[in-house]
Amino acid sequence: NEAKKNFGTSVPFERLVSCSDDFTLFLWHPTDDKKPVQRMLGHQQPVTHLSFSPDGRYLASASFDKKVKIWCGRTGNFMATLTGHVGHVYQVCWAPDSRLLASASKDSTLKVWEVRNPKKPRTTLSGHYDEIYALDWSPNGALIASGGKDRILKIWTS
Repeated sequence: NEAKKNFGTSVPFERLVSCSDDFTLFLWHPTDDKKPVQRMLGHQQPVTHLSFSPDGRYLASASFDKKVKIWCGRTGNFMATLTGHVGHVYQVCWAPDSRLLASASKDSTLKVWEVRNPKKPRTTLSGHYDEIYALDWSPNGALIASGGKDRILKIWTS
């Protein structure tokens, strides 16, 4: 298999996930088939953003239902729901080591989650005066940048 030769066993095939305002996600293997291999259900409002973890093991989805969901990055199977935001979740972003996930919300908070302990956020970062639309980790995972409707860029230590 050409994909295994190029990527090793951790990513045995090309994967693509789509999200929609119909509350669903679809997992595709675009190099193998034109049909989705998995329909991923669980969100109760439009799904606004998704992101594969850097190691490819996980997929996170953000939704207007105020939740983040974690899925298996290989199969698309549901793994966990992250609850704690009180407003729409706009974006999610993985730390470079794939152990932490940050989420940005309409509730003006940024939450950092540990994948191994998804019951509650590891930390909640408050300080924005309005909705947070964007976030990203520094390449070494030590810092998180966030920006939003308040037109302020904040740099946080993780």
